[in-house]
Amino acid sequence: MTFTPNLFQGKTALVTGGTQGIGGAVARQLAAMGAKVIAAGLPPFATEEFDGTGIMLAELNVASEDSVRDLFAGIKQLDIVINCAGIIKRGAEHEVEVFEQVIAVNLTGTMRVCSAARALLKESKGCIVNLASMLSFFGGGLVPAYSSSKGGVAQLTKSLAIAYAADGIRVNAVAPGWIATPLTKALQEDPARSGPILQRTPLNRWGTPEDIGNVAAFLCTPAASFMTGAVVPVDGGYLVS
Repeated sequence: MTFTPNLFQGKTALVTGGTQGIGGAVARQLAAMGAKVIAAGLPPFATEEFDGTGIMLAELNVASEDSVRDLFAGIKQLDIVINCAGIIKRGAEHEVEVFEQVIAVNLTGTMRVCSAARALLKESKGCIVNLASMLSFFGGGLVPAYSSSKGGVAQLTKSLAIAYAADGIRVNAVAPGWIATPLTKALQEDPARSGPILQRTPLNRWGTPEDIGNVAAFLCTPAASFMTGAVVPVDGGYLVS
């Protein structure tokens, strides 16, 4: 195991978008380190992926103030928040209505959860990790809303790091590169598209959700106690190549 067992024993973590993909890997990593984990997202849930983990699955729509309020009404202690909830609508995001939907989930939803969690995290001197993206740094012609939202998440992370510091809350972000998930399956299976991605990635492989989970978990440990406002690329070197 990469981390000391039971490092998060006695701590409670909320992972939004935690019922699948990268969020699911983050939730499982935190649970393996001893945290009581609430993995929140939209159903249907692939419950078999969480068998034996002790992770509690909860319904959450981060674009709904009522949904966030209802979830937080049942949380009495909170030490860690990982914001992984997000959507992408390739090709359709040039339509203003779709653009607004993506921003509402990826950016406003992240802020909504951070704001709702602040008081509890102040009590625990806890931390937040947001999910940024390579598109926090690059543009995306097919995904202007996703790119804008993830650029916004990076700036939101820096801004909240300043605003929440007096409360003893650290706020950082992870910026994944090309990660092998169901959302990227079509890209992985198309040599004409996967080839250039791997050629530009110095480590010459697709990342895994667990790669992201490990770094997100690190940012919540005492080893990262002097880190706040950081946006950490986890991309196999794609950003610098």
